[in-house]
Amino acid sequence: MDIIEAIILALVQGLTEFLPISSSAHLILPSQVFGWQDQGLAFDVAVHVGTLLAVILYFRHEVGQLLVGWVNSMRGQHNEHSRLAWLIIWATIPAGLAGLLGGDLIENFARSALVIATTTILFGLLLWYADVKASERQGLTGLTLKQAVLVGLAQALALIPGTSRSGITMTAGMLIGLTKTDAARFSFLLSIPVIIMAGGYQGLKLVQQPAAVDWLAVLTGVGVSFVAAYFCIHFFLQIISRMGMLPFVLYRLALGIILLLFFI
Repeated sequence: MDIIEAIILALVQGLTEFLPISSSAHLILPSQVFGWQDQGLAFDVAVHVGTLLAVILYFRHEVGQLLVGWVNSMRGQHNEHSRLAWLIIWATIPAGLAGLLGGDLIENFARSALVIATTTILFGLLLWYADVKASERQGLTGLTLKQAVLVGLAQALALIPGTSRSGITMTAGMLIGLTKTDAARFSFLLSIPVIIMAGGYQGLKLVQQPAAVDWLAVLTGVGVSFVAAYFCIHFFLQIISRMGMLPFVLYRLALGIILLLFFI
């Protein structure tokens, strides 16, 4: 790919990884509109690294507390940080199992414009419903194991292209009673182990299928996706506290209709 393609794709990945608007729905548009070819494994790994670095850096204090709390829990020392760390681990298991058992099947049969358009619209409407019905009665300190696993099961649905991992986990978080900001925070923290698993899996395939690597495109992917994702997280947390999810719902509906028109 040329440098312009690398910048655009990395920008799209960095922004859509954490916004509830589906990265797969956006990444299919360049191929549909411009006829761009698949960016390849090396670039996929690069943008995963960029978004991972962004979320870890943004939540560096919380991530540090979670890691220390989790390590201390192994010695029998428990606190709110160790508790949340274990909830994140339990909530990650459904997505890991779903990816292991059904990832290749979905990759081969569900990446059509029709599937992505349909899920973009349907899960966008579900996001709207959760936003309207959100009771916002609890924060992360009151999160139970059952609630965390429910969010984790919702996250497993994100293997279906067009669902949006961040969108479906925020939807589930709001439906179980989390505040909109805490639903977003939990979604972002949940993304860390999932991105590590996805990036690691792609990195393993890359090692097993060695090919020439365009290092300029790879470095561009890391840098641009990192900057885009970091600022995306920052501004998104400010927007939802004032405006809720409606702007993203309307955007998803418009995007889904555009994809349907391309399919037709």
